[in-house]
Amino acid sequence: MQLEATGKFQPATRMDGLALSEIVQISERAAELRAEGRDIVALSTGEPDFPTPPYVITAARDAALAGQTRYTPTAGAAMLRDAIAHRVGAGRNNVIVSTGAKQVLANALMATLDPGDEVIIPAPYWTSYSDIVRLCQARTVTVPCQMTDGFKLSPKSLEQAITPRTRWLMLNSPSNPSGAVYSADEFVALAAVLERYPDVWVISDEIYQHLTYGEFASFAAVAPAMKERVLTVNGVSKAWSMTGWRIGWGIGPSALIAAMTAVQGQFTSGASSVSQAGALAAILGDRALLAERCAVMKGRRDYVVSALNEMPGLQCAVPDGAFYAFPSCAGLLEDAGGPFDSDAAFCTWLLEEAGVALVPGRAFGLPGHVRLSFAYSDTELSDALARMAKALRGLTR
Repeated sequence: MQLEATGKFQPATRMDGLALSEIVQISERAAELRAEGRDIVALSTGEPDFPTPPYVITAARDAALAGQTRYTPTAGAAMLRDAIAHRVGAGRNNVIVSTGAKQVLANALMATLDPGDEVIIPAPYWTSYSDIVRLCQARTVTVPCQMTDGFKLSPKSLEQAITPRTRWLMLNSPSNPSGAVYSADEFVALAAVLERYPDVWVISDEIYQHLTYGEFASFAAVAPAMKERVLTVNGVSKAWSMTGWRIGWGIGPSALIAAMTAVQGQFTSGASSVSQAGALAAILGDRALLAERCAVMKGRRDYVVSALNEMPGLQCAVPDGAFYAFPSCAGLLEDAGGPFDSDAAFCTWLLEEAGVALVPGRAFGLPGHVRLSFAYSDTELSDALARMAKALRGLTR
């Protein structure tokens, strides 16, 4: 017997405007079309096509067979936390291991934000940033960073965005979705502004650290005066192709880590024991594999950017990191005499007309662009780009 609800479901006010991300919605729509028999190439998700390294899988298997299948400490296994801390010259109490980097972000914001507090987020940004802030009943202060600015926040724009309610600045380098990478000098210039505002802290999301096609700078390392106000976020998902293992970590002041651990203790407790064993093997293992995979991604980047810039209506900057291209589609929009009223309309047309799934820039807080992931096989990329070029040539004849 099915029981009927006696009252209408009423979500909490913190859920206002919250839904599955547009990235997930598009991926699910692509899957639906495939199920209907359509030939679809989806370049919409940020997941490398490489396998998890065999030595990582072996370490996890050995840990399971050795009985490491019990609860772990809430903040993470001691050996893993020590290995993470050693890499940056920190202590175990400065590290929390979580069920993915996303949980690190959620723990930090949940532990520190009160209703009405503000978080500065340069746009374009990863979609979950603003949603997590909203769940904490705080306010996102979005600062648009255009392609002409390298998709990066300037010191002047940062200072203009700070108010008495500002608690955090969220930085992501290399960036999802733009691939922008801040130099050490650019971080130092931002830090010089923040030093005048001692109540503003920084979340530096460095999950794509090992997918940088030039020099990589870590905010905490190049701005030591800010060290006690920085949470560095990283993990094994992207570089080691361990998205499903769900291991990320945060490095920061011990008081912040303790507060985050208290939050984590009430939501999930410690992360998976065998996944942590795999992550430890990844961190301690041979880094040559990372360099090889980064070189492959760089080759894909060059191919994708070149192909996009040959398509009518698109203009693509060269990303310096991660595995995304974020071309402008402004030349296809109505303001420029094009047929589409938005980047979302263009993506819908591309999916229906060419069978290619991309994500509109509006999902990342910067309309007029689309995001394309090149973390796919050469065959898939070639097929998708050929379809896009054919469809756009037909459109502009």
